[in-house]
Amino acid sequence: MGAVAEISRLRVEIDGRAIVDGIDLRVLPGTITALVGASGSGKTTTGLALLGAYPDGARVSGHVRVPDGPVGYIPQHPAAVLNPARRIGALLGDIARTQVGHLPRRGRRAAVRERVIGALAQARLPDAETILRRYPHQLSGGQQQRVVLAQALLLGTKVLVADEPTTGQDPLTKRGIVDRLAAVARDGIAVVLLSHDLDVVRALADEVLVLRNGRVVESGAPERLRLAPRHPWTAELLASASGGTPIGPATTGDTVLTTGPLTARHGRTAVLRLPGLTLRAGECLAVVGRSGSGKTTLARSLAGLHRHHDADLLLDGLPLPRSLRDRTRRQLAAVQYVFQDAAAAFDEHRPVLHQVARTAVRLRGTAEAAALNEALTTLAALGLTEAVARRRPGALSGGELQRAALARALLARPRVLICDEITSGLDTVTRQGLLDTLAGLMADRRDLSLVLVTHDMSTATTASRIAVLEAGHLVEEGPAPRLLTAPRHPLTARLTEGLAGAPARVPEGRVPDVVRPDGC
Repeated sequence: MGAVAEISRLRVEIDGRAIVDGIDLRVLPGTITALVGASGSGKTTTGLALLGAYPDGARVSGHVRVPDGPVGYIPQHPAAVLNPARRIGALLGDIARTQVGHLPRRGRRAAVRERVIGALAQARLPDAETILRRYPHQLSGGQQQRVVLAQALLLGTKVLVADEPTTGQDPLTKRGIVDRLAAVARDGIAVVLLSHDLDVVRALADEVLVLRNGRVVESGAPERLRLAPRHPWTAELLASASGGTPIGPATTGDTVLTTGPLTARHGRTAVLRLPGLTLRAGECLAVVGRSGSGKTTLARSLAGLHRHHDADLLLDGLPLPRSLRDRTRRQLAAVQYVFQDAAAAFDEHRPVLHQVARTAVRLRGTAEAAALNEALTTLAALGLTEAVARRRPGALSGGELQRAALARALLARPRVLICDEITSGLDTVTRQGLLDTLAGLMADRRDLSLVLVTHDMSTATTASRIAVLEAGHLVEEGPAPRLLTAPRHPLTARLTEGLAGAPARVPEGRVPDVVRPDGC
């Protein structure tokens, strides 16, 4: 079988530094080829080469051959490629209309609709009528991703590059993505999978290329790499995929943040209904649930980024305004938010160091020179050198940017730190390093509360306490060890299925819709 796309001896340099060096890749129809490696290993640069896209100022050598027609691309953050001002129906309709010009005019509208509905069905987006009326921001991350996949399918792509497609997805949604990509391959489309998720790679890939520092250090079938890795780096990636350091002490301190009953809305629609929430000093609360369950809405409501809710918030017993606009500098500093998409949270034209230091200047009134010194110290403690910190955001890897975003939040000296999917899209080594950093931070700062929004149950089990959301409701809450070993709600059991210590199957019998907290 001949290759549908091929890369030979690809080398990509920026400022004399090779970020990809001598990569060879053959992509066969109907197969899935996975590229894995640490943040900055060259996975995305290699994958984007199939689209003819390279970093600004890059020097490129080697050969890239692709089929006639477009190469499909599912980016890590699909919202970035969806026009926020246009409804989904219009975005997909624009593509379909280019394909029905040969039909009689009176039949074109129906043909466009048929193609659009068919693409959504192929991408496994139910309730197409509702989806087509919505704007991208009204969809969950998983729904946005499937819309982008529908676009690629409408275009008739023969090669699909999927860049971290399971990033930010809960285990159940992740399984759906695995099924969808497998179905795409069965239809004869060649899939190039760029992923840090070794479980997904093992489930999907026909061949795996392990990258480090821009080079392929090992390749082979996923099962062979798992059972008998030949390169030390492959072994390290596999080892870092298991286990985690507990975040937060066994005992916690005084109450830091409380909410009354909380109902949050998008427009007139209630998307989140919670009985209330309490955070204590030294505690790490993991908020988990399926895509669209309300995790991020809850986090944004606490941070003042989503003000359309009716809960009373108390910080250290004093009222906390619902909106950022109404909070004092002290209150802004007290509740800090670290976003999932770290790159979008930085000004691409200014050095990272100055953006991190700006937090201390703006929120604490620190002199600029002192703020820069404090920023350097904090960044160094998180593993970022001064040379890296003085670069612009585009020159940092995803893991480096997440650490910089965490440093920026810490310079506010917060009482509550909200981390929204900050380990998403990171390789296992970088992810474990970031979780170890958070564990060390909580050990040093006993007055700090951490809210860890995550789709990854193995990450959630490192927390002190877990809250499980489904369709905007709290369905179970309690200490992490109890939820892992004795879940009381079917969703919790399904999310924890396959984790070490988790029950082998979903509990049987009738379970109440909401499982009350274990005295938390």
